[in-house]
Amino acid sequence: MVVSLRLPSLTSLFSPSISGRYPAVLRRRNLLRPPHLSASFPAQSTVPDTEDRVERRKGRGEDRGVTPRSQDFNAWYLDVIDSAELADYGPVRGTMVIRPYGYAIWEAIQDFLNVKFKETGHSNMYFPQFIPYSFIEKEASHVEGFSPELALVTVGGGKELEEKLVVRPTSETIVNHMFTQWIHSHRDLPLMVNQWANVTRWEMRTKPFVRTLEFLWQEGHTAHATAEEAEKEAMQMIDIYTKFAYEQAAIPVIVGRKSKVETFAGAVRTYTIEAMMGDRKALQAGTSHNLGQNFSRAFGTQFTDENGLRQHVWQTSWAISTRFVGGIIMTHGDDTGLMLPPRMAPIQVVIVPIWKKDDDKEVVLSAASSVKDVLKTAGIKVKLDDTDQKTPGWKYNFWEMKGVPLRIEIGPRDVSSQSVVISRRDVPGKQGKVFGISMEPSILEAYVKDKLDEIQSSLLERATSFRDSNIVDVTSYDELREAISQGKWARGPWSASDVDELKVKEETGATIRCFPFEQPEGVKSCLMTGNPASEVAIFAKSY
Repeated sequence: MVVSLRLPSLTSLFSPSISGRYPAVLRRRNLLRPPHLSASFPAQSTVPDTEDRVERRKGRGEDRGVTPRSQDFNAWYLDVIDSAELADYGPVRGTMVIRPYGYAIWEAIQDFLNVKFKETGHSNMYFPQFIPYSFIEKEASHVEGFSPELALVTVGGGKELEEKLVVRPTSETIVNHMFTQWIHSHRDLPLMVNQWANVTRWEMRTKPFVRTLEFLWQEGHTAHATAEEAEKEAMQMIDIYTKFAYEQAAIPVIVGRKSKVETFAGAVRTYTIEAMMGDRKALQAGTSHNLGQNFSRAFGTQFTDENGLRQHVWQTSWAISTRFVGGIIMTHGDDTGLMLPPRMAPIQVVIVPIWKKDDDKEVVLSAASSVKDVLKTAGIKVKLDDTDQKTPGWKYNFWEMKGVPLRIEIGPRDVSSQSVVISRRDVPGKQGKVFGISMEPSILEAYVKDKLDEIQSSLLERATSFRDSNIVDVTSYDELREAISQGKWARGPWSASDVDELKVKEETGATIRCFPFEQPEGVKSCLMTGNPASEVAIFAKSY
C-alpha cells in the first residue's frame, strides 16, 4: 500500500529552503556547526545524501569531542547524543533513529514500568495506528487541541480515501470506540489496558528525544464505574511515575496538578511530574489524566449498573515517552558527556585491561575475563573492552563519555596482587579512583554493588540540590519576572484567571508547570491580583 501524508496549512514544512523561516544569523550558525546533528532537525524533508554526511563526520575527526555543557548546553546535548551513539536523525524532517545504546535506556524504562503496570492490574495490548478523522472530531476540545499537530493520510493504494485517516497522535478516541464494544455491564469494569506504541505529532520545532515528529511511549487507558475509582487510578499512575523518576532515573521531579490552561485536551484534570534540566528549563516527564466522562459521552461508552440503569463510564489515560531519555541526559550529564544512573545504564561496569608487553596480554585478559564472569553472575551489567586498536586512555575517555557508572582497570601488577583499580564516573579524577580492591569474588561483588548504590544515591542528591537552589519563592509579579529572567523557577501563590496566566506566558516565556501536591499551609495573597490564594504554583520556561 502506498500512503501519502498531507498536512493542510503546514505545507511550508516541506519547503526545501529555510531562508524564509529563520533569521540569517541562525542560518549561519547552523551552517558552521560541526556535529552532524544540528541545533534542531533539518528544515527540509530529507537529509543530505550519504556521501555528504560521511564527509562531514570525517571533518570532525575520529576522536569526536563534546562541547562543554557549561559553554553551550544545546550543542553539548546534541554532541552527547551523537558521540554516545544514542540516536541519529532520520531522512524525514523531525524524525530520529534510536540507536542500540539509546534504545537500551528506553528498554530499562519499559522493564520497570511493565512490572508496575501488571502489578496494578493492567494488561498490555495494541490499537491500530490509523484512526478515522471522524473519531477525532467527536470530542470538541480534543480535536481543537490536537488539530495543529495531526498528520493525515488521504491516499491509500493509489486512490483517494473516502475518509481521511489520522496517524495516531494519541489513542483516546480509538480506545473509546473499542471500549464501547467491549463494555456492557458493571461486571466488565474496571477495564485497564496499556500499549507500547509510536505516535506522530507534527511538531514545528524539534529536538532529539525531547520533541520529535514521531516518538515512542506507553499509553494506559482505563474505564471505571465511578468518578472516585477513576480519580484513584489517575493518582495511582502519577505516583508510579514519581517513584520511577526518583528510584530509577534519580530525577527529583515535582509532582502536581496542571492548570486549566495546561490540562490535556479532553481531560477534567491532568497530573504531571516536572523535572528541572541542567539548563534549568522544565521538562514535563510524565502525565496522568482524569478524563471524567468527556470521551465516554462523545462515544456513547456506557454500562448497566447494579440497579439496571445505563451509565457512562469514567476514564483515565496516562503516558511516559522517550523524552524521558532526554531528561536523563540533561539532568545528570556533565562537560565530559553522559552520566547514567546505574539502574538505567545499559552497561554498569566496563573493564579495561592494560598491558604493554605481549607476554602480559594473555594473563591480563584472563584475569579481566574472570572478573567479568564474577560480576555477570552477580547480575551486574558488565562489558570487557578487550579491543587492542585503542589505548587504555582512549577507552577511559570513551566510556566516561558514554556515562558508564564504574570502570575497572586491570594491569600486570594488579594481576600479581590479585586486585583491581575502580573509578567512579560521578567523581572525576583521582578522588573517584580506588586502588587495591580484591579480586576475591565475594569481596569484589559486594564492593561493586555498594558503589553502584552510592552512585545512584549521589546522582539523586546532586540533582535535588541543584533543583532546590534554583527555585525562588515569589510574592509579586515583579519578583516572578525577575526570577524567570535569571533562568530560575518561580514558586508563588496563584488564584488569577486564565487570561492572567496567558499574560505571564506572553511576557516572560514561562508557564505554570503545576500546582504541587506539597503545599504550604494557610491562605496567601495571589502574586498577580492580591486576592486570596489557597495554592502556590510553579512557573518556569520549559521544553
